[in-house]
Amino acid sequence: MDWRSVDAALFDLDGVITPTAEVHLRAWAELFTAALPPDVAPWSDADYFAHVDGRQRSDGVRAVLASRGLTLPEGDPDDPPGARTVHGLGNRKNDAFLTVLHRDGIAGYPGSVRLLDWLAGRGIRVGLVSSSRNARAVLGAAGLADRFPVVVDGLVAAELELAGKPAPDTYRYAARLLGVPERRAVVVEDAVSGVAAGRAGGFALVVGVDRGVGEPALREAGADIVVTDLADLIPTA
Repeated sequence: MDWRSVDAALFDLDGVITPTAEVHLRAWAELFTAALPPDVAPWSDADYFAHVDGRQRSDGVRAVLASRGLTLPEGDPDDPPGARTVHGLGNRKNDAFLTVLHRDGIAGYPGSVRLLDWLAGRGIRVGLVSSSRNARAVLGAAGLADRFPVVVDGLVAAELELAGKPAPDTYRYAARLLGVPERRAVVVEDAVSGVAAGRAGGFALVVGVDRGVGEPALREAGADIVVTDLADLIPTA
């Protein structure tokens, strides 16, 4: 990869910088194993990658329910976790995620931290674009909060009414905050929806990180390059 034509790198968080995708997967599995009725297909890990990965929480709930032909009332964002609403299920999943995060902690992928170090040494600006509303908590738990001067997460998207991935709005907003045009920024994503957002945004390059989705799916969504470790993006010479 030639970094000479790039002024900024915009990273997803879960599965790109930190292995929080594993925590999210366990939390979603716990939620829908209990919430899906017995007369529909049970939850599987494939549901995470097909319907949830990279999406905002409420969008993920709707997508899983729709895959089973189910609907629930929307409810309100402050619905209690026990409510049988889209937001209630989302809040139940969030409680499960935070329990695991605080109990077990989290650390950045070594290769991802190496790339952040390399980019910092060359003055390439970085931003974080995550659908999660817990992005800052995860960065803090991983000791990486000071690495990203710009964080556009699910809270920012909700406040500014930015469409979530696969729409490019959150990535474009992060590039604007960094003062870099899309044609001079690279998007780094592990989710099909995030790769599609980078492609739709007209960014210089979209890098797919294969943490389980598979290279064919990432390339089909629009990834120019697919790696399994972000250290592979560091030039060797």
